[in-house]
Amino acid sequence: MNIDDVSLLSRLKLSDTEKELFAGQLSKIIEYTEKLNELDTSGVEPTAHILPMNNVFREDKLRNSLPPDKALNNAPDREGFFYKVPKIIE
Repeated sequence: MNIDDVSLLSRLKLSDTEKELFAGQLSKIIEYTEKLNELDTSGVEPTAHILPMNNVFREDKLRNSLPPDKALNNAPDREGFFYKVPKIIE
């Protein structure tokens, strides 16, 4: 893959000067990431995250909801049991 491919995929129109600059920078980045291949990872289990992932959702329990009057108590404007907002679509 070359810099033209990358610019096409990222929908960037690059000048010749930019292509030359970015090609050199991209090359250095790829070179640096190759250093990871020098590490011994034979005892490291593959992971998607470095921290354990836990479900943070609470248990879904049936309970009483807030009464409409109390829910709308601080509403700046209301109509019945609904918030009243300015019309934005004609």
